[in-house]
Amino acid sequence: MGKVKIKRKSTLIDMTAMSDVTVLLLTFFMLTSTFLQKEPTIVYTPSSVSEEKVPMNNLVTVLISSADKSGKYEDPSLLEGKIFISFTGDADSTLSSEKIRLMMLDEAVELYNEQHKNNPVKLNGAEKAVFSQTNMFGVAFADLPALLSMSPTERDKFQGDMANPKVGIPINDNKDYNGNLNDFQIWMKAIYNVAQRINKEQGDMAATPEERSNLQNLYTALMRKGQGIAIKADKDTPFTTVQRVFDNLQTMKLNKFSLMTALKSEDEPTQ
Repeated sequence: MGKVKIKRKSTLIDMTAMSDVTVLLLTFFMLTSTFLQKEPTIVYTPSSVSEEKVPMNNLVTVLISSADKSGKYEDPSLLEGKIFISFTGDADSTLSSEKIRLMMLDEAVELYNEQHKNNPVKLNGAEKAVFSQTNMFGVAFADLPALLSMSPTERDKFQGDMANPKVGIPINDNKDYNGNLNDFQIWMKAIYNVAQRINKEQGDMAATPEERSNLQNLYTALMRKGQGIAIKADKDTPFTTVQRVFDNLQTMKLNKFSLMTALKSEDEPTQ
């Protein structure tokens, strides 16, 4: 009796459809993901049980540098307490990050020049354009033109050198709102003034009810709920260093703000 021949079937699998799905998924995640912005220094925020999320938009972030942990410096605390600021605008085009940065810059420079009439800061259009694209900065007003004239690589390298005395926005213990404001307080006053202007000029700035609602949400986040200003400091930074920033905010009538923390794990001991 002859053998029955079994017809062989092809093992080839057409992967074209799978490749298309993979590309579509990759494109989706690339377009919908929010990439972390580069910061001049790395800080490890303290842990807490709070699950309230810091908003991604309409946010002013105040970054406080931590002490050196590499062991390269004899006095690690010299690198601690440097101040950097970041502005993030609305998610839509009503008040984008670029636009709100320019509003903050113009207001802050005007306030600074009123206080320093003998040595004003002058920025050209190219420098302002660079500032509108800059996520986080940390220098005195007097050094701002030089910083904005650098290439992105040079700027990152400059601001990343915590040992440089020119790095960090100047801050002191001034508590007189109408007195000689430090550079940090001038930025905070600019934030306060811009928020008030947004609240007052909503009708002129917004073309639709949705845009008007977005502007109202921005003002509410900044001035009412304390969600618009977030302090980011290292878990090992002394409270006295962070408290100085708190005191400066309160001096500038910004009494509501948030402190960034990481969610505490179940096995982490309670202090």
